[in-house]
This record gives sequence, C-alpha cells and structure tokens, in this order.
Amino acid sequence: MHIRNEGDIPESELQSRAVDAELAERAHANRVAAMGRLSASIVHEVNQPITAAVTDAHAALRWLDTHPPNLAEVRQALHRIVRGGNRASALVGRVRTLIMKAPPLRERLDLNEAILEVIDLARAEAVKNDIALTTRLAQDLPFIRGDRVQLQQVILNLIINAVEAMAETSEGPRELQITTGESGWDGVVVAVRDSGPGVAPANLKRVFDAFYTTKPSGLGIGLSICRSIVDAHGGRLWASANLPRGAVFQFHVPEDRATHPLR
Repeated sequence: MHIRNEGDIPESELQSRAVDAELAERAHANRVAAMGRLSASIVHEVNQPITAAVTDAHAALRWLDTHPPNLAEVRQALHRIVRGGNRASALVGRVRTLIMKAPPLRERLDLNEAILEVIDLARAEAVKNDIALTTRLAQDLPFIRGDRVQLQQVILNLIINAVEAMAETSEGPRELQITTGESGWDGVVVAVRDSGPGVAPANLKRVFDAFYTTKPSGLGIGLSICRSIVDAHGGRLWASANLPRGAVFQFHVPEDRATHPLR
C-alpha cells in the first residue's frame, strides 16, 4: 500500500485542505459564541423537565404511601419522569454536538428534522422576547447530503439574528417563521422570515461581508461564516425584504442525488 506524504499531495489539494480547516475553525468559534448567547435560554429549557421530574417523583412517593398504594398513578408519574429525563438529555446532547470541534461530515440529512432540533434550543429565547415562532415545513422533502452540525449552525445564526433584530423594535407584532420547500434547482430551500426593522436595500449584499455589522457589539462574522458553509455545500445564501416589514434570509442546498436518482 502506497501512503502519500505531504510532498506527493498536489498544491491545489493542500490549499483546499487549508481552506476547509480555516472554515472549520471559524465555524467552531462562531458556534461556541452562539451557544453563549443562548446559554440562559438553554438552561431554562433543560431546567423545566428536571423540575417537572422532581415534582412527579414527590407525587409518586405520595401515591405509594396511600393505603393501598395507587400503583396506576405511580406508573404514570414514572412515565412522565422518563419522558422529561429523555428530553433534558436530548437538549444537552444537541448543545454538546453543536459546540464539539469535529471535522465536517457529509451525511444523508432530513433538513426538517435538523431544523426542529435547532428550534428546540432557540424557542425559549423567542418566548422571552415575546416573539411568535412558527414553522411551515414541507412534507416529503428530498434528503440532502451535508454536515448536520454546520447546517444547523446556519439555521441557528439566522434565528438568533432575527430574534435580536425584533427585540430592538416595539413596532407591530413580533413574528418569526421558518419554512422549507423544494427549490427550482433540484434541492431544498430554507427561509427565515422576521418582522423586525429589516435590512436597508443597499446593505442586502454587504451583510454577508466579513466584519460588516450594524450591531454596536457585533463582530460581523456570523453571516459571513454562514455563507461560507452554504457555499461549501454547493448552495447559495441570500437576503431580501420581507414585505410589509422585516427581512427574510434564505438558503438553498442541492438534494442528495441518491435519493432521487432519476430526477
């Protein structure tokens, strides 16, 4: 077996590896920052099922102390404890996966499923800011091939940006909608729509530039990283106005051709 050393690797491949490594490093740092911004909401989401489990455990003890013990009520309480524990464990697992530093992994993905996992992490933040978060996810969506964590990072960034934009305005209802559908380019399109102040037409393209930001404390790297991730998946990310008010950020990724080989 011939093992290639670095001298045998073409310069173009070395450059590609360096670009991939730099993107992975920046994306990891951005994910950790996003988790930091959501930390209070995540703690709240995890604490809810734990608190409910403690309450159910006390109830089960009381049902056991009755004469005769009410085993049916005890069984129901134990089932609720199991469900709550599983939910808390799943939330912690998703946070751990998002902040882990790992090489990109191309796998067959149900994008709707990946989106719902992200919403579980971000929903409390929307509620805290009095934002109505709704979804309209297309059924029978084709699978895509990509890195689950990186694409979830794109969705999480877009949700956080929308929440922060709406939190700064008191005009009208605060609405955040996430939709999916088949695109006209043999793939899947995801849209995140908000009812915030929107983006000035002159800035619709600039928002993806590295270090461009309109936030006093912003670094201007989140959307730049999102675009790099989507580009690396052979897709496209863009922004437009969400009439009558707000902004919509959309990205397209090609479907997994193995899912629909005849299309």
